[in-house]
Amino acid sequence: MESGAVKKKWGFQVKQEHITATATLTVRSALTIIKQNLKENDPRPIIPLGHGDPSAFPCFRTTPVAEDAVVDAIRSAEFNCYSPSVGILPARRAIAGYLNRDLPCKVSPDDVHLTAGCKQAIQVILTVLARPGANILLPKPGFPLYEANARHTRLEIRHFDLLPEKGWEVDLDGLEALADENTVAMVIVNPGNPCGNVFTYQHLQKIAEKARKLGIMVISDEVYDHLTFGSTPYVRMGVFGSTVPVITLGSMSKRWIVPGWRLGWLVTSDPSGILQELRIVDSIKGYLNISSGPATFVQGAVPQIFKNTKKDFFSKIVDILRDTADICYDRIKEIPCITCPRKPEGSMFVMVKLNLSLLEGISDDMEFALQLAKEESVIVLPGMAVGMKNWLRITFAIEPSALEEGLGRIKAFCQRHAKQQ
Repeated sequence: MESGAVKKKWGFQVKQEHITATATLTVRSALTIIKQNLKENDPRPIIPLGHGDPSAFPCFRTTPVAEDAVVDAIRSAEFNCYSPSVGILPARRAIAGYLNRDLPCKVSPDDVHLTAGCKQAIQVILTVLARPGANILLPKPGFPLYEANARHTRLEIRHFDLLPEKGWEVDLDGLEALADENTVAMVIVNPGNPCGNVFTYQHLQKIAEKARKLGIMVISDEVYDHLTFGSTPYVRMGVFGSTVPVITLGSMSKRWIVPGWRLGWLVTSDPSGILQELRIVDSIKGYLNISSGPATFVQGAVPQIFKNTKKDFFSKIVDILRDTADICYDRIKEIPCITCPRKPEGSMFVMVKLNLSLLEGISDDMEFALQLAKEESVIVLPGMAVGMKNWLRITFAIEPSALEEGLGRIKAFCQRHAKQQ
């Protein structure tokens, strides 16, 4: 550039600080930072206790029924086309039938909208609900993708507490105090991520009644549906659709152990037709018209997968999770600086609390996770990523032997960093 020349101003130099900021509010971003602290010369295998994707472990491999269904769909040459924006009818019909096993007021295929995993379903519903001045009630601790998407759509976030001393139930009095005339929805995750809790029928009924009183919908994240192994039966929030409008978000990712297939759904449970009347359904369909859904051949495989998957496959996965949850809970009791307020009953996770006063040279949960990765090649998720500073989220959805080794390394790490009495 010649001396004194005026620098060209480009019109595409827009500010994207909010995108950069929201990108840091994810499990993936937190784990990326922690993985950078791993020592390359550690000969031991890395133990991944930080994320809920057990698909790499042989004991969690999906059923051959699902694999065969995808192969059949591809070889049929019937699913090489674009799909309708809401998804193909046979897949939506199969998902409606799957949900209706647990619902008194049945949903129809028209109530089902297919998405590229549950992640897109979250994006769709929060974008639809966003308007100037609107706010949404999110659980703390919670799945951080809700917060990231709410910030991206400019929805104001208000956090209600999940109470560890009450099995991670919703603080309903605190919830009501947060709501006002601009509140559009509350989010629950059941079975719970990150807490591993399962809400009772009675508690879900209270949530429905409270949401109706406040005039807000309930967005129920049920990605871990039926992955329960405690004494609390699994109940869908859609059971209470006649009390309050319910948006159910789900996917094949966890129950079938295929997160990479990106097949999710957004389903309306609303016998009173409130979501239709207020044009929420029209807005959902409108958003899907300008976005891309799951691969058509995966949609084409859904009817065969849902029809032919045997109960023993689901039972095997639940039995493994029950065993690994027991291992996790029992081994954590052996570590003085870590406490678990509630044995997990569902999903793939447990929240545990750090007692930093018993540790030397570790100031918070992030430093704990970074040092643990460096010294022991074990990855856990710091609680600050899910809204609970100085807690940890640990996944037990890995091979039992690897879980035993990982928790043994955590115990050794804590012993090495323990304050001298």
